[in-house]
Amino acid sequence: MTSLIQKYNIPGHRYTSYPTVPYWDSKTFSKEKWIASFKKSFIESNKSEGISLYIHLPYCESLCTFCACHKHITKRHEVEQPYIETVLKEWQLYVNLINDPPIIKEIHLGGGTPTFFSTEALRRLINGIFKNAKKHPNHEFSFEGHPNNTTREHLQTLYDLGFSRVSYGVQDYNLKVQKAIHRVQPFENVKKATKLAREIGYTSISHDLVFGLPFQTKENAIHTITKTKELEPDRISFYSYAHVPWIKGVGQRGYNEKDLPKNEEKRKLYEIGKQLFANMGYAEIGMDHFALPTDTLYKASKKNTLHRNFMGYTANKTKLMVGLGMSSISDSWYGFSQNVKTVKEYQQLVNSGEIPVFRGHLLSQEDLIIRQHILNIMCHFETSWKEESLHIKNISKHIKKLDEMIVDGLVNIKNNTLSVPEKARPFVRNICMAFDKKLHEKKPETKLFSMTI
Repeated sequence: MTSLIQKYNIPGHRYTSYPTVPYWDSKTFSKEKWIASFKKSFIESNKSEGISLYIHLPYCESLCTFCACHKHITKRHEVEQPYIETVLKEWQLYVNLINDPPIIKEIHLGGGTPTFFSTEALRRLINGIFKNAKKHPNHEFSFEGHPNNTTREHLQTLYDLGFSRVSYGVQDYNLKVQKAIHRVQPFENVKKATKLAREIGYTSISHDLVFGLPFQTKENAIHTITKTKELEPDRISFYSYAHVPWIKGVGQRGYNEKDLPKNEEKRKLYEIGKQLFANMGYAEIGMDHFALPTDTLYKASKKNTLHRNFMGYTANKTKLMVGLGMSSISDSWYGFSQNVKTVKEYQQLVNSGEIPVFRGHLLSQEDLIIRQHILNIMCHFETSWKEESLHIKNISKHIKKLDEMIVDGLVNIKNNTLSVPEKARPFVRNICMAFDKKLHEKKPETKLFSMTI
């Protein structure tokens, strides 16, 4: 395993989309084409599976130095109301494009720190969304909560509005690690927030842990997971720290490269976590996720209905996901679009009546085929094809890259079916890269992605 890690630990995407964002073709993209793609997807999916909303709430009171998200640091809470009003105006711009009321199956509030916002602001946001929309009978609404500032009022307000899932960013319980990443939160705060959610009635509570953080050791990992066991969240996300200071600038330069666990040391942290989670009764779901058998993510995995999009793994598949808020990404299945990345420009565009998209990609037929295969591998560790459906003549030279992985025992191919053995799951991003035609056609000249392992 050590030699394989050395061999395959290369920069690679997490494949929340295909094509990946750096390979979007903005030359053939336009806002008008995106709107046409949105309308097509809405007509096809609204009444059957419903649609998803991702709402980006970017404000944080302090900077966590491990974070690679688009955020805006401020302690001025007077920014809340104007931002909420802008999001609702953006939503109305989309509603104006369609004839039927949207049926919303999923909402996810991400950030930033959604619990930076007051309960009044959050209530106004969700009620405003449903002024011209309906809830799907099997809806699942979730939000990201900061354990230090998620109050009973936050939890109760969102629960009353239809939310049943909350994820808490824990990262690590070691104080030295917490200080390095500027995210100091005592175990008691996490315990209190988790207990409150259960008392109120949330059916799925997730804890986000990160391995590969500065100064993190084997002992840290065991301590953090042992403490997590005491609270028994329904889901655990165990993410590899993505060190991308060339993208995120000063935020990820608050420590030296030498302070980060490297290669085998970092992978050992994951293997320790994976074994401890198994001992605790959690099943591994897709990549980096673990769930108890009672959780909907586990059930979706067993039913082969697990889905992956820009929100990560989800138990629900919707063809259309609309991203609202600065920097949000939308997905119509046939196309992607991303909003402008600053609050100021976002508010200026929306308030002038424009959908605030600044780039995107329209998927070709070949893109759609490759996307489906990558999605199958990421969600089910298996995909099948026929020669004509895979456009094998066009991309065979790229799929040949699987030959070496077959020799290394990372993939099995039989009867036009590719499967990933359990021992090879740490290399799933590398396997997907073999299908990534655009990556092979144009190798990046600069650093774009975090390391795969």
